[in-house]
Amino acid sequence: MLEFRTRYKKKEVIIALGSESAGNFCIFKDGKIYHHGGFGNLLDSKNYSNFSNSIYLILKKDKLKPTVILADKHPLFLSGLLAEDIAKKYKAKLIKVQHHVAHIFAALGEDELINKKKIQNKIVGIACDGTGYGDDGSIWGGEVMTIDLKNKTYKRVGFLEPQTLAGGEQAIRQPARMLISILVKFLSKEKIYEIVKKYYQKNEFELLYNQIQQRFNCLSTTSTGRVLDSVAVLLGFFNKNNALKHEATAALADNATLPYALKPRIMQDEAGNDILSTTHLFKFLIANLYKDKKRLSATAQKYITEGLLVIAQKKSANIYAAGGIIDNKIIVDYFRANKVIVNNQFARGDNALAFGQMVYYLKIFC
Repeated sequence: MLEFRTRYKKKEVIIALGSESAGNFCIFKDGKIYHHGGFGNLLDSKNYSNFSNSIYLILKKDKLKPTVILADKHPLFLSGLLAEDIAKKYKAKLIKVQHHVAHIFAALGEDELINKKKIQNKIVGIACDGTGYGDDGSIWGGEVMTIDLKNKTYKRVGFLEPQTLAGGEQAIRQPARMLISILVKFLSKEKIYEIVKKYYQKNEFELLYNQIQQRFNCLSTTSTGRVLDSVAVLLGFFNKNNALKHEATAALADNATLPYALKPRIMQDEAGNDILSTTHLFKFLIANLYKDKKRLSATAQKYITEGLLVIAQKKSANIYAAGGIIDNKIIVDYFRANKVIVNNQFARGDNALAFGQMVYYLKIFC
């Protein structure tokens, strides 16, 4: 357990239940935040039982009656469903916090509570992550957000180009699916099959190709993790068709040297949001596949990092970055070199999400 003293003197008891893939929760009472982590993936029944029992045990032992429950916005996360049960049991207010906002506030919270820095009223947050349920119902993961602490608001102002996630969770386990959906934009069916035929029989590929073309059982995503997974498959650094979380991206990070020069291509949508083109990145990779693959790996990672930073720098010099993909060495080193603040003591991924949810509530609602 980690303990942090805050400047907030509210008498209420608040519980934040974090995410699903890395069980952790926070309790706020008497001006302090208590973080409990290390419960593992809550889809494992033993982990979930340990997680839920630990929360209820603390509430009973310390005779706590929570008034606010914080949870991830994803409607099906087990942590969120448990949050609903606790809120109902204690007649507490339930507040859903967007996944990547919580990541950014975890970095901000470390800077304030651990590093003892004064936080500016207007900051920008960059989220480089795998999967998070967005405010618009799509799957986010490569985001730039402006945060106004004085007016207690945040706004999504930039993101990676939306790509197609064919089959939802299946596309996370089979990163070649995402690669196909990106290549469909500029390559013929025959050329795409030549690239992915080691993963799929011809009839399987035909079904996937048609699914993507018809957008049947497909979601839109701006995920950094899914894009980098696809790069890992394209460059041959990941050859399995049953990936664990961040496994393909980690393989890409392990096989990277010096990047080639590739300037980020940034567009704007109708609402004025900045969009970093990832299709442009894949066109470059396809055109240069004969070159050093490890340099191409570094190029892809730097392209996304630099592009998101360019978007963020338009808004403010006070920039925080968070999310599980920040752990990649090229990404974190680039951000640090450009004076972007990242978590150094707290986890950058979901293991700190409950902490981020708690800091968000204290900053925005108190």
